Amino acid sequence: MLTEVQKRARLAVTATFITNGLVVGAFVARIPDIKAALEISNSTLSLCLLASALGVFAALPVAGKICAKYGSSPIAFYGSLAMVLAWTLQSFAFFSVWAFAVTAFLAGYTLATQDVAMNSHAVSLEHQSSLRLMSVFHGMFSLGGLSGGIIGGVCSQIEVSYSLQTLIICIGITTVAFVVRNLWLPGSVDIHEIEPGTKMHRPAIIWLFGIFGLCSTIGEGAVGDWGGVLTRETYGASPFVSAVPYVVFSATMIIGRFSGDYLATKFGAAKVLASGGLIASIGMTTGLIMDSTAGTIFGWFWMGSGLSVAIPLLFSAAGSMASARFANQMAPAQAVAMVSGISYFGFIVGPPFIGFISDATTLRTALFIPAALALAIVASAKFAKSA
Repeated sequence: MLTEVQKRARLAVTATFITNGLVVGAFVARIPDIKAALEISNSTLSLCLLASALGVFAALPVAGKICAKYGSSPIAFYGSLAMVLAWTLQSFAFFSVWAFAVTAFLAGYTLATQDVAMNSHAVSLEHQSSLRLMSVFHGMFSLGGLSGGIIGGVCSQIEVSYSLQTLIICIGITTVAFVVRNLWLPGSVDIHEIEPGTKMHRPAIIWLFGIFGLCSTIGEGAVGDWGGVLTRETYGASPFVSAVPYVVFSATMIIGRFSGDYLATKFGAAKVLASGGLIASIGMTTGLIMDSTAGTIFGWFWMGSGLSVAIPLLFSAAGSMASARFANQMAPAQAVAMVSGISYFGFIVGPPFIGFISDATTLRTALFIPAALALAIVASAKFAKSA
């Protein structure tokens, strides 16, 4: 049972997960429009997306350290404000590819800072309450992504500029950040500074969690960034319909994540992870074989269902292990950041790699790769048992 203080903190974490997903979803839905505005190829678009992913990757170790030093709650608040500024700048940077790439890097950097802080706070709340909460929080991220995808799809269809869309969303996020500012647990609850001169130990099992997360994020990044392009350019879908695969993917991620904590408690994290990997791989492969807009939507449905529980369970396991087994070696925030760093490398290499392969073959052929990698998540089941 959550105390009143913990309930308020849960509300703050929930709101922040939603805003994080909202920005991502609204951006992903407009990728085909961004590509058209910049007049670039799939490969060049891949490099722009790579810049954003590199920003994420660069921020993760820094975010883990400052969360451990100052606590996750102040970093979550100021990270939200920095994210708003960076994404607003990015939305006005279509006058050159280089300007867009630089601002995309900043957008990714600030997004990751907010991400590590909110996940670290979620781990602290789980420990205080002795409840599984992480999967639902990530469900809220997916709810934000779904909402952003719908907003982006509608704005694209009625030709609202991406700049105006982003500006309105960022004003809303700023308002939310100030409203929940005093609801977080105190920063002192998860300050965890390692003694000066002590080298942080990185246990092998945390590395493994990151590698398994990598297989999941390659799939998440690929289906998120390329679903709209596949349906619009290969199957001739309209702007709104081309946003449907990502919306469906986000919807099934929401359903899966809202169910994830219950399923992991009832059946165990290991069984849930193994089942998810199989569902994602088989479902997406079948959808791609159908070779149509309907097939894409089908595949994205099952990919979302299968991948939905992987990252939340892996983050939760990493934070729990750092707190219980490696307390004198690394802070939970650093464990989450480490798993995030390895996992989110999938967002760096996944979309660009798919773009390069698609230029050499076809986009549909390239998307069989994340379908195959989803099988690796099955192997994470064995290690999740000890979490």
